[in-house]
Amino acid sequence: MKVDGKHTRPIWFDPESRDVNVIDQRALPHELVVLEMQTVDDVIFAIKEMVVRGAPLIGITGAYGVYLALKNAPDGKADADYRQSECERIRSARPTAVNLAWAVDRVLQKLDMLTDQDDLLEAARIEAGAIAEEEADNCRQIGLHGLRLVEAASRRKDGETVNILTHCNAGWLATIEYGTATAPIYVAHEEGLKVHVWVDETRPLNQGARLTAWELGKAGIPHTVITDNAGGHLMQHGLVDLVIVGTDRTTHTGDVANKIGTYLKALAAKDNQIPFYVALPSSTFDWQLRDGVGEIPIEERDPDEIRYVQGRGDDGIRSVLLPPQDSPAGNYAFDVTPARLVSAFITERGVCQASEEAIRGLFPEKVRRS
Repeated sequence: MKVDGKHTRPIWFDPESRDVNVIDQRALPHELVVLEMQTVDDVIFAIKEMVVRGAPLIGITGAYGVYLALKNAPDGKADADYRQSECERIRSARPTAVNLAWAVDRVLQKLDMLTDQDDLLEAARIEAGAIAEEEADNCRQIGLHGLRLVEAASRRKDGETVNILTHCNAGWLATIEYGTATAPIYVAHEEGLKVHVWVDETRPLNQGARLTAWELGKAGIPHTVITDNAGGHLMQHGLVDLVIVGTDRTTHTGDVANKIGTYLKALAAKDNQIPFYVALPSSTFDWQLRDGVGEIPIEERDPDEIRYVQGRGDDGIRSVLLPPQDSPAGNYAFDVTPARLVSAFITERGVCQASEEAIRGLFPEKVRRS
């Protein structure tokens, strides 16, 4: 995607330093800051502290973490025990997004038959880059498949503006290109369809207000930032044509873990007969778990993310305290939307119903592996 006319990605390999650079998403939208990751500890910090976030990007970052583990192996020897230990540290950085373990394990498997350190290092770098390119292509395909849903809504409105509500940031900042939930929006905009996006602020870290709004603004897509609690009101008054969200982990039975507040949007959409779509690449499906509500681990983050809010004032970017100093806070990062509330999934292979049969119909090779 382009920022001020320059092609930009949220993560990239630097051929000169042979380290990995990322956009520090904590500083957006007010500053565009680049951080260099040189070690596994840097990778873990970036994932835990949400320098990078979004399931596909977390996975890509973890994949590059394997490369950095090999690069920094003691005495230049990355034996199997060392590789397993470092990969387990990376996998543990965040529990909910399934892409992290998937990507780390995929790179690790590429190293099984290799012994030479230079070969190991190069194989890890190439595989991490391959994952990034595949996810970029997957998101483009999600956009193309999702386009027909936006086109259908446009036809129903005789070409008038299609109003799309989204939650959190499932854009290119969360993936590598196009995004998941935003991919159909970007493609529709490229095709000349009139679209407008209702952007949930997405407390507590305001990924919608800070990141999605920044992305859409740079792309010239009309959008309006709203409070998290405004979505139901807009739906009741006919101001939302469809809802598209992303996901950090989705069971193969159709239950969707996404940023906290997604479940409430799904309930409001169901009550107002508004399509509720979930856009995701196949890497975000969990092919083992069946019961999302009971089995998907829900990350609980630092309560200070709720107690403090970050913004830009006259003296620069700063944080301010919102509640009373001694009030406790509970910071649940995700919730689970049951499959019965999901109209359909938008994947790189097409659109399907939110059911085990339909999902496995799109990905039949997973039946043999799970």
